Amino acid sequence: MKEALKFTLIASIIFGIIIGIILWPLPGFIVLAILLASIGFYDMFQKKHTILRNFPVVGHIRFLLEMIGPELHQYFVESGTDGKPIDRNHRSYIYERAKEERQTHPFGTELDINHDDYKWMQHSIYPAKKMERPPRVMIGGKDCRQPYSASLFNISAMSFGALSKNAVEALNLGAEAGGFFHDTGEGGISKYHLKGGDLVWEIGTGYFGCRNEEGNFDADKFQEKANWEQVKMIEIKVSQGAKPGHGGVLPAAKNDAEIAEIRGVKPHTVVLSPPGHSAFGNAEGLLQFIQQLRELSNGKPVGFKLAIGSKQEFVEICEEMLKTGIKPDFITVDGAEGGTGAAPIDFSNYVGMPWEDALIFVVDTLNKYNLKQEIKVITATKIFTAFDIFKALCIGADVCNSARGMMLALGCIQALKCNTNECPTAVATNDPKFVRGLVVSEKWKRVRNYHKNILEDFLELLAASGCHSVEEMNRSLIYKKVDKQWVAYT
Repeated sequence: MKEALKFTLIASIIFGIIIGIILWPLPGFIVLAILLASIGFYDMFQKKHTILRNFPVVGHIRFLLEMIGPELHQYFVESGTDGKPIDRNHRSYIYERAKEERQTHPFGTELDINHDDYKWMQHSIYPAKKMERPPRVMIGGKDCRQPYSASLFNISAMSFGALSKNAVEALNLGAEAGGFFHDTGEGGISKYHLKGGDLVWEIGTGYFGCRNEEGNFDADKFQEKANWEQVKMIEIKVSQGAKPGHGGVLPAAKNDAEIAEIRGVKPHTVVLSPPGHSAFGNAEGLLQFIQQLRELSNGKPVGFKLAIGSKQEFVEICEEMLKTGIKPDFITVDGAEGGTGAAPIDFSNYVGMPWEDALIFVVDTLNKYNLKQEIKVITATKIFTAFDIFKALCIGADVCNSARGMMLALGCIQALKCNTNECPTAVATNDPKFVRGLVVSEKWKRVRNYHKNILEDFLELLAASGCHSVEEMNRSLIYKKVDKQWVAYT
């Protein structure tokens, strides 16, 4: 409908100019009347749109309002706690920290603290001394020869192609300045990732950057890139929260020649990652693949990312770890609320376990099999605020990542056009006329600032809880409502 409206408006303007030239001596209202009559005549006899056939001329107003409806709602209708998937208050939280503007909130909370979904943390009347700097987490088990010291907060997986080259470059420069890692997403490593920031190379089902002509895993191509100095860890993407069991989607509009070359695919085509891996098909195969990647990368940390669906399948992976002795260095837990540039609506809405339940299940299962002390848990769904980090670490995560939070730090306005190549802020588009608007030399600073300030906020919460270190954090510090009663997570 958008294209039809554009065509009608352009055709009407051209027709109006022609009529205006022909009828130049006539008064303007007569020219306008002829123009509107011409649009109405077209509307009544076109066959694609019922609204226009039944309501000539005025029907275009409906489609025009529909086009700008999200913007009208975001700027003039929604309150601070409205807005999906990220409400205005959370967006403002990120913007303020990224720009280092005012970071206080007036007049009390806007949240409904009696709502069943409300969570809160226990504080102490004897707060601990605030730590001078955020602690780091060493990732790497007994078979890892190059362990990595990770920040508590990092950039989650977003591919070049899904994001613009300027966005990727700004993220990587921000990661370098702030001392945190940048997950490449499954789209491969581009030159825009190689600006000095530490990388976690994500290997998805399409094996982009390390695939052969048939689309299967190519060990030689992997080995070459995995041993680059900037690549610090390897992450196998088994599934992600926004579209578990479906695979990735790169629209043809975004798949230009440069992206296609990096991924090893044909340009200007829709790129679909398979739902599952061809390199393995069961728990034993996954662990053998982890071992293979660890050897090819000369002992760098290797882990896998998944959204929980079948609990039994994860239990089988844990049992296979004990049987084979092969363990990942980390596991990244995603939730059904996870974001993506493009996914079928049913997968986004109804497939996969919600983040909080998934994280609790993974941590508890690893503890049940005495594996948690050897495997670090990273989590990456809707982590936007210091409280989100605090809650995740209390539940049992060791490290947190954020994708949409970092996009907002870059300037994303939640226009919800990630899958159209028409992102107005140039974060999620490859259209040159938009990309030029994202100035890398300015935006990388906002990524760094957001990281720095959210961890400063976290350290204040940690001190308020009475904890002197992250090792003291536990689920008893977080409360939720169960049967109208506040109970700790334990």
